[in-house]
Amino acid sequence: MLTQLTIENIAVIERADVSFSSGMTVLTGETGAGKSILIDSIHAVLGGRVSRDLVRTGAKSACVTAVFQNVPETLCADLEEWGVPVQEDQLILQREIRVEGKTLCRVNNRPVTVSVLAAVGARMLTIHGQHESYELLDKEQHRVYVDAQGQLDGLVAEYRQVYAQLRAAQKNMDALLTNEEEKTRRADLLTYEIEELEKGAITPGEQEKLQQQRILFRNGEKTATQFLRCRKALQGGDEPGAVDLLQQAADAAEEAAQYLPQAQKWAEQLRGAYYDVQSLADEEARFAGFLDFDPEERERVEARLDELYRLGLKYGRTEEEMLRYLENAKKELHAIEHADEELAKWQQVFETQKAKAIELARELSHRRRDAARELTRRVAEELAFLAMPDVCFQVEQVRCPLNENGCDRIQFLISTNPGEDPKPLSKIASGGELSRIMLALKTVLARHDPVDTMIFDEVDAGISGQAARKVGQKLRQLSRDVQVLCVTHTAQIAAMADSQLLIQKEVKDGKTYTHVQPLNREGRIDQIARMISGGELTPLMRQNAAEMLEKDNDTP
Repeated sequence: MLTQLTIENIAVIERADVSFSSGMTVLTGETGAGKSILIDSIHAVLGGRVSRDLVRTGAKSACVTAVFQNVPETLCADLEEWGVPVQEDQLILQREIRVEGKTLCRVNNRPVTVSVLAAVGARMLTIHGQHESYELLDKEQHRVYVDAQGQLDGLVAEYRQVYAQLRAAQKNMDALLTNEEEKTRRADLLTYEIEELEKGAITPGEQEKLQQQRILFRNGEKTATQFLRCRKALQGGDEPGAVDLLQQAADAAEEAAQYLPQAQKWAEQLRGAYYDVQSLADEEARFAGFLDFDPEERERVEARLDELYRLGLKYGRTEEEMLRYLENAKKELHAIEHADEELAKWQQVFETQKAKAIELARELSHRRRDAARELTRRVAEELAFLAMPDVCFQVEQVRCPLNENGCDRIQFLISTNPGEDPKPLSKIASGGELSRIMLALKTVLARHDPVDTMIFDEVDAGISGQAARKVGQKLRQLSRDVQVLCVTHTAQIAAMADSQLLIQKEVKDGKTYTHVQPLNREGRIDQIARMISGGELTPLMRQNAAEMLEKDNDTP
């Protein structure tokens, strides 16, 4: 459950440290005080999409930190897999939003990606806002709710895997069944490309070697001149070169060694130098033979480089890319030439996967029918409790062609008056009715939801009086199983809570500040009295508020 929320520099909230307890907590305050900012902050720390506009004017960054307790064991295992340290019965989520738009996410002080933050947050808390009530108008969501009631996620995933394989087989069959004229045209092009590449006789590293030769050819005269200088210095010309001089020096040192033993060492060193230089001279002489440039060889190198350049423009810059293109072209040509065999193979795959998909879709449809029946019964009970006894709620399940969700089209129908035929929600339900239907669904599906904290953002929209009191009772009942946080403008719901937070806004020195204040019993009486009267605080209103608190706190 959520135990602590710290908000820094989010919109008009400079800093707020909010503590939460178990049970039901309501967030109240005047319109525009900042209740939605609190919800936006929680949405941000759960990995939701954020904007740099959230950062308070004048601040360089904003930060939201949420502390949870009672971390599920399955989540602890995933945290270890993600490289996040597991703290004893505590989970800390943090998100920093910088004014330039960059965000930094942390779980237990370890940097993580936004996707990991969102995956962790979704396991700890869910937010149910007014927009979710309007999701009820989306028929796709109706199937999601039925699947949740039947706990069909595993079966749906299995079906979708088979259906994806079915679609892949169909796609491959369609590709193989292209018209014969197009296949012939493609085969001719591939044949030409293969012949051109094979004729090119491409080998890895050839271009680099040829380019080195080209450089040598283009600088041949300069290179030859320098080699001639080197040869004269080593071999000599009109005068002795280094080789002859070293040999003479070594001979002289050996003669001197007959009379001066120390000279023997010089003789050996000079003789070694002689052999080294002689070896260099021999190598230079061999290499110098390559400098006798053949104009035809130069033309051959240029022609080959030009050929490789033209092939590279069509098939890839490097020899490796061109050879890869050749290999793929051969495979594609082989597939075209053996299309009948490939088609037969994919037809077999298609029929196999189609049979599996139909079998799974039928099982899914059967289990959805059972789930829809149970969902209808339980939602009807909840709606009756929520002061909607005359509403008839039905789940319509119609067979449709196979698609990624099975073979069912599911839609919620209601009639709000006795004797009327049920019709789609979008044609009948008002905003207040949608809110209560959504609450009924959430109550029914809560036992399948692994999260310990639920936030309801203005679930009382469009209702008042006895209906609002019933909604409050249902939220209070739900809070006995999970932690419930509720943003409300309705006194009847506020009175049902175990604790209450007041969101207030003030302007100081030309700046707007929002504060979050926990209320004691007297503070709750004052606030609920203002909610009843529309702002006026009188002894009578306080008495009414106190009676509401007294009465509703006795409600189980």
